[in-house]
Amino acid sequence: MQNLILTIVLCVAGLPVFSQTPEPPMTMERLGKILSALDPEAKASSNAMEFSIDGIPVIVIADPVADRMRAMVPIRSSDGMTQEELLRVMQANFDSALDARYAVAQGRLWGAFIHPLSPLERDQLISALVQTVNLARTYGQAYSGGAQVFGGGDSNGIYEQLFEELRKKGQEL
Repeated sequence: MQNLILTIVLCVAGLPVFSQTPEPPMTMERLGKILSALDPEAKASSNAMEFSIDGIPVIVIADPVADRMRAMVPIRSSDGMTQEELLRVMQANFDSALDARYAVAQGRLWGAFIHPLSPLERDQLISALVQTVNLARTYGQAYSGGAQVFGGGDSNGIYEQLFEELRKKGQEL
């Protein structure tokens, strides 16, 4: 019953409904294969990969010992952000950023997604990457992770199109 309710909520929200088929645990090797399928020019170093989605740079760092991963997109310098801008990104973290979040570290504003590594599923990863990229795309405007919570508007179609495009690239993984 819980799965049915979740599926209905996702459909109403316009979000992709993920497969109910269990996947193998996410490992560094599997993560690397998925990211390389999304961008064949991805560069790996130690526990990080750098690549781009639609021309936007993305960094994914994972630590299998801590069972954590982080996807990050640099947005702008945090120097000079006004109190209103900081308040707006915090508001977006509550309602429109979805699973991604705005974050400040090392003098930069980032779009970030943080999740345990091993239970992460392929479609969750792809959705998280799309949301994180969309935080950078919509900064200063909609401050949105992508899909509109209750559907409607143009953003939903753009989110779904990018999600499906990236999903097809890593279909076999």
